Amino acid sequence: MKFFIKQRRLNRCVKNVSSYMENKVSRGSSRTTKKPKVPKNALDDKDLPHILWWKERLKLCKKFSTVQLIEKLEFSNLLGLDSKLKNGRLNRCVKNVSSYMENKVSRGSSRTTKKPKVPKNALDDKDLPHILWWKENLRQTLDDLTQNGYSVCIVEEVQGPTQARSRKRRFISGHAHPGNPYVYGLAAVDHDLNFPEPMPVIGISYSARGYCINMVLETMKTYSSEDCLTEEAIVTKLRTCQYHHLFLHTSLKQDSCGTCKWGEFGEGGLLWGECSSRHFEWFDGNPLSDLLVKVKELYGLGAEVNFRNATVSSGHRARPLTLGTSTQIGAIQTEGIPSLLKVLLPLSCNGLPVLYIRNLLLNPPSYEIASKIQETCKLMSSLTCSIPEFTCVSSAKLVKLLEWREVNHMEFCRIKNVVDEILQMYRTPELNEILENLIAPTWATTGLEIDFEALVAGCEVASCKIGEVISLDGGNDQKINSFSLIPHEFFEDAESKWKGRIKRIHIDDVFTAVQKAAEVLHIAVTEDFVPVVSRVKATIAPFGGPKGEISYAREHEAVWFRGKRFTPNLWSGSPGEEQIKQLRHALDSKGKKVGEEWFTTPKVEAALTRYHEANAKATERVLEILRELATELHYSINILVFSSTLLVITKALFAHASEGRRRRWVFPTLADSNGFEDVKPSEKTHGMKIVGLSPYWFHIAEGVVRNDVDMESLFLLTGPNGGGKSSLLRSICAAALLGICGLMIPAESAVIPYFDSITLHMKSYDSPADKKSSFQVEMSELRSIIGGTTKRSLVLVDEICRGTETAKGTCIAGSIIETLERIGCLGVVSTHLHGIFTLPLNIKSTVHKAMGTTSIDGQIIPTWKLTDGVCKESLAFETAIREGVPEPIIRRAEYLYQSVYAEENFPNEEKFSTCNNFNNLNTSRLHSKRSLSGVNQMEVLRQEVERAITVICQDYILERKSKKIALELPEIKCLLIGTREQPPPSVVGSSSVYVILRPDKKLYVGETDDLENRVRRHRLKEGMQDASFLYFLVPGKSLACQFESLLINQLSSQGFQLSNMSDGKHRNFGTSNLCA
Repeated sequence: MKFFIKQRRLNRCVKNVSSYMENKVSRGSSRTTKKPKVPKNALDDKDLPHILWWKERLKLCKKFSTVQLIEKLEFSNLLGLDSKLKNGRLNRCVKNVSSYMENKVSRGSSRTTKKPKVPKNALDDKDLPHILWWKENLRQTLDDLTQNGYSVCIVEEVQGPTQARSRKRRFISGHAHPGNPYVYGLAAVDHDLNFPEPMPVIGISYSARGYCINMVLETMKTYSSEDCLTEEAIVTKLRTCQYHHLFLHTSLKQDSCGTCKWGEFGEGGLLWGECSSRHFEWFDGNPLSDLLVKVKELYGLGAEVNFRNATVSSGHRARPLTLGTSTQIGAIQTEGIPSLLKVLLPLSCNGLPVLYIRNLLLNPPSYEIASKIQETCKLMSSLTCSIPEFTCVSSAKLVKLLEWREVNHMEFCRIKNVVDEILQMYRTPELNEILENLIAPTWATTGLEIDFEALVAGCEVASCKIGEVISLDGGNDQKINSFSLIPHEFFEDAESKWKGRIKRIHIDDVFTAVQKAAEVLHIAVTEDFVPVVSRVKATIAPFGGPKGEISYAREHEAVWFRGKRFTPNLWSGSPGEEQIKQLRHALDSKGKKVGEEWFTTPKVEAALTRYHEANAKATERVLEILRELATELHYSINILVFSSTLLVITKALFAHASEGRRRRWVFPTLADSNGFEDVKPSEKTHGMKIVGLSPYWFHIAEGVVRNDVDMESLFLLTGPNGGGKSSLLRSICAAALLGICGLMIPAESAVIPYFDSITLHMKSYDSPADKKSSFQVEMSELRSIIGGTTKRSLVLVDEICRGTETAKGTCIAGSIIETLERIGCLGVVSTHLHGIFTLPLNIKSTVHKAMGTTSIDGQIIPTWKLTDGVCKESLAFETAIREGVPEPIIRRAEYLYQSVYAEENFPNEEKFSTCNNFNNLNTSRLHSKRSLSGVNQMEVLRQEVERAITVICQDYILERKSKKIALELPEIKCLLIGTREQPPPSVVGSSSVYVILRPDKKLYVGETDDLENRVRRHRLKEGMQDASFLYFLVPGKSLACQFESLLINQLSSQGFQLSNMSDGKHRNFGTSNLCA
């Protein structure tokens, strides 16, 4: 047996290359070898570069035997393959596996081992070429190779008489690759194969209906097709599916622009950029039938092999998620994005259930399937009875092992657990309804239409067949032979390979034969070795005499006499002389002496041969029965695949229901989509209403902010940086996706319509490979979104058109909003382009929403609450400061902003001309029109504010004194902190009340115990660099709070504009009417 190892992505390297060439390359060797002779006209010109590539690397080989083999190579047929024997079954085959080929695939090892001992007539013709006597390191090497992305071609040699120095005949007996591991001989061992998910062969084509993807699973012998897909959906599937080979149909070369240069104009560019970095092959003809032909050629399958159509109709299913949507909500693991998968299931849940939930999110089910899933989860969350363990077995593993009849007893026990758990659910009243509900989701996953009664009947038959043959109790009636004189490990190694697998009633004859052979061996050892051991023990020597014992030579599978400092010819004339004379050196399978210490006798060797032959026959009988059972169960393969998949789904949904209850999530009301047909204009589209929506990555115990979303049309969302716009969009997207999948959502209650597509578009990056800027990529994605949006879609766009010039980007954004409203979809478009509100947009139903803010201690901070209206506060400067941008940069930015944009953002819209008299205050002077400009205007404002503060506070003090409430405050004296000035040291440690005279003529009232720090923080805010302050000191923070609320309430009533009016509403002070 030889191996051909090729790397999966190696670009069309020489196919027929023996494994010793690749694995025996020793880097750093300086030894040269003779150049291989290449026959004339043996190769085409296209093969010459590959041959030269290999010849250069073969020169590095230095082992003598390898050099000799290289000299005999013929590059026209490196393995000496007979094409007539390809994948054929031979009547006779080599039984002895070449040991050096075994060891050449062992990584990092040059050590050779003995050839495996093969009993005579151990295999019948029907079992060839499945040779079962290879070493364990061979299987481990194959597993390591396939798990690391290699494909391995298994080549076997034909048995038969050959002339000396003639080339051996070989044929390809099978393939192993990452999605199809090596299973030969698995039935004979206790080795549990870690079977990966099958890797499909993918074919992509294009038609007038859109992109089509065909997936062919060689392991399952199935294929499935999806059409009408977008380019983004195809790319998503390529990135989320680990495939074995990629074929591209020539229809992709003709895009909508009619050019043969694929991707030159718009459509196809994203797919081309994805495929250009991967290994693929072009093909033409029928996109499906010719792809199946390619698959058969790739795996060496005969033309008679048929593939089952596992396609599930997608007429009323939501479209698969785009790559951007799936990454931005963590359905595909992305660095920096909270993973949605990790919060849907407990941490203890892994493997196949996680893969099912992931596939469910990426490919949302139909409304009917989603309803069944939700109904099932509701039943699960209210169960009171105990539930099975839900044994999860890969359906691909079942198909592969049963097809090749390599199912060992361990896998049969797992299969029986699967069908028995189905029957347990059927017989338990509370679980019966769950089982029936899961028939439809399982059909959608497997493509197998099996009704409820047929499933139960098939499971009963399979369970009965396995129970009749397989020993489920570990073979309590099949104990390992044990004799006092023979090491127990000898019998353990020999008999554990077949005992405890099959019920004794089926193997009673061979079982008895092994027992008798073991007794004969025990008698032979007793008669031939015991006297010798007794004689050795009776010997006394002053300087260490001979030693002897009956030992087990594990490597040679034999029980021999082992003597140290023991020479048989020196022991004549002593007790046990006859037995000593019979001793001879033990020989290995090649007839070579094992060592000077090992001895045996003809009688013991005959008994060993009989025992091994009896064990070989027993092993052969057990394997024959296992393979017969596998053949019988293969007729029920659809039932078994359906059952195993159903249990995987059941376990996934149970885990989700449990985790959802722990997180206090709820089941939404899923509104019917009526099949996505176009509705009449008079019909109202279902709205989406979510109460108490929270980000999916937060637990309820963390005190998360919840939002209510009542969406009947498009939302135009504004808010500051860090205000929660992106988080809200992710939360809405995740809730809608979970809802249409039938899963629980992070909210208090919800009504979610069944969307035909859910799209979340966030930040875009440039694509140098496609020669596209980030804005080009964004426009390409928005084009695709708009083209696939209907009135049944949910569209979420974060910070639209932020990658280009503001004015034109604003106009493009406005036009896109008009288009989305005209389509009639639901969605949210967030933006910082506040100029969009001044455009003459033709929109009627679009609602303005904002992320709320509040002012605390003079600082504007986000509340992360969704509110009505427009928020033009960006908190850009505060965000920059928080992220560590140097203060001089921020100060300069504030100055530039104030000098250019202040009047645009803070227009003096209202002029005050009249106001009622207020306690001797000259209101005509306070509210006279301010015709002055610049410094004079600010000086007039300062004087008016200072006068008003003094009057208000003094009147308050007089009022308190009239009520005989003592105040330790003789008088109010306002002090000024001008532009670029700081408060004096005397204010340190004192409470103070201050009023900011903002450049926009608005006032801000606050109080603090650290005026110096407060002034510095205010001036770091946007547009506040040149603000001036009025302040006065008060004795104690309590009194400062009273004056703060008093001034907020009273200054506004006198006609002054305040930026923190809401602060006064949260106080209980300063509300008394001081008017006379």
